[in-house]
Amino acid sequence: MVSLAFDRYPRYEELTRIVHEAAHDWPGLVEVESIGRSHEGREVWLLTVTDRSTGPASEKPAFWVDGSIHSAELAPTVAILHLLSHLVTGHGSDPDVTRCLKTRAFYLVPRVNPDGAELALADSPRMVRSSTRQYPLDVEQADGLVAGDVDGDGHLRQMRIVDPNGPWKASDVEPRLMVRREPAEVGGTYYRVLPEGRVHGYDGLTIDVPPAREGLDLNRNFPAHWRLEHDQKGAGPYPGSEPEVANLLRFLATHPNVIAGVAFHTQSGVILRPFSHQSDDAFPAEDLWTYRKLGDRGTEMTGYPNVSVFHDFRYHPKEVITGAFDDWAYNHLGIFGWTVEIWNPQRQAGIPEMKFIEWYREHPFEDDRKLLAWSDDALRGEGYRDWASFDHPDLGPVEIGGWDALLAFGNPPPHLLEAEIARFAPWIVWHALCSPRLEVHTFEAFREGEATWRIRAVVQNVGWLPTYVTKHALAIKAVRGVRMELAVPEGTHLVTGKATRDAGQLEGRAYKSSAPTRRPADATDDRAKVEWVVTGVAGATLTLDASHSRAGTARASLTLA
Repeated sequence: MVSLAFDRYPRYEELTRIVHEAAHDWPGLVEVESIGRSHEGREVWLLTVTDRSTGPASEKPAFWVDGSIHSAELAPTVAILHLLSHLVTGHGSDPDVTRCLKTRAFYLVPRVNPDGAELALADSPRMVRSSTRQYPLDVEQADGLVAGDVDGDGHLRQMRIVDPNGPWKASDVEPRLMVRREPAEVGGTYYRVLPEGRVHGYDGLTIDVPPAREGLDLNRNFPAHWRLEHDQKGAGPYPGSEPEVANLLRFLATHPNVIAGVAFHTQSGVILRPFSHQSDDAFPAEDLWTYRKLGDRGTEMTGYPNVSVFHDFRYHPKEVITGAFDDWAYNHLGIFGWTVEIWNPQRQAGIPEMKFIEWYREHPFEDDRKLLAWSDDALRGEGYRDWASFDHPDLGPVEIGGWDALLAFGNPPPHLLEAEIARFAPWIVWHALCSPRLEVHTFEAFREGEATWRIRAVVQNVGWLPTYVTKHALAIKAVRGVRMELAVPEGTHLVTGKATRDAGQLEGRAYKSSAPTRRPADATDDRAKVEWVVTGVAGATLTLDASHSRAGTARASLTLA
């Protein structure tokens, strides 16, 4: 039996064992496959989770979840394994999970970028943004600082060097913390602060901090509004150029039953939605209303606020992000795409009103003191280390200490991991249950002559979302209507009507008003009716196959009498 532990970050070999053991232990619910390889040749594993006794995943509405596209963002992998556990253990015991797996499917990719995660999880870790491929220049390392675990303690911290022209000093209030030197201040002990690492070609005077050779950002490589390197760094030479992204593009393009998707990242403790590059005014009104309703329920169930990237999560007020997964999912597929940023250490430390990006530009010193006190207590002193002297092989005497960026800010410490990730599975199950879903409402025959019958079929969308999912999907013609196909046995013949009929799109309940006040009118636009006339003999069995790429497949049969 697979052991799913949520208090550690598995390396690739362990992750591979976990996903295959899950498929072995729950053969009726879980299948595992590789959707391609990474830059370094590792298989990228995908888990399909559904109750196969009620039909294959391809005939059900599906929900996509991926994680760890950025190398040092490790918590997403464990969040997805926790979701897997929630699904397989809840099947048969949790009514929502059981109903969801009978009628919906999940596609889970715990680790989109296994190469980068292996680098971050190494005994002597390194952090790069995404892929380990050298980009944009495949050249030898230039002179300058290369971040890494220089003192060999398995952590990535900071180095400080005494320098009369340094911009930092030790706080008078809390000497362990560094604070900015005042603009006109002189006469104190000042420091330069650098990432822990080696300095190649050090001349005793100048320290360059060049961009990492591994300069890709895989979450800028998706096709939606992709931009060239000079305009957006790390986006790659062309959309989908990187195998990790191409794996996702290929799978989702060939699985049109996906109605929504979550990409797990770290960190900020927030649920993000498109757009990244333009105002909410650009949305079809219905899509924005629905995004907000889905997001508000996510906030209610997870405690994470939900916000627009463009309006609330920009790295610079004059710059925008493009080429991200959630924008691509909405813009090109017409489905609801989300980015969930796991973990917010400031909130943990009692700083609830922080602004996600702006906080790193400017915040009161009292926030730093709260974070330090939280580290001393909740992180058992491992989050922030006191500065300690170290004889650096390149720089000579330095001090190493400060924050562990990987396992304090970047990811939950292992002993706090499960509590942080457990909040997401119920929202994802609820979100999946909002999908459209076809059911056969009526399939009946009316005898109109000695050997003639009129056949009536009515199908309905019993889901909350319309079959097309988003208005944008209609605008870009991403979806076809409901297909209703009548199959007749030998000896029975169609007199009127084609065997396969297009019944159009079916509405859901998503756009109903908050109360039936002024002249409510619930038309049956969630149903489609088709009729045929057949000739044959009593006892013949006819079958109906109703299908929609996003609402699944429903079948029924009847016997002529």
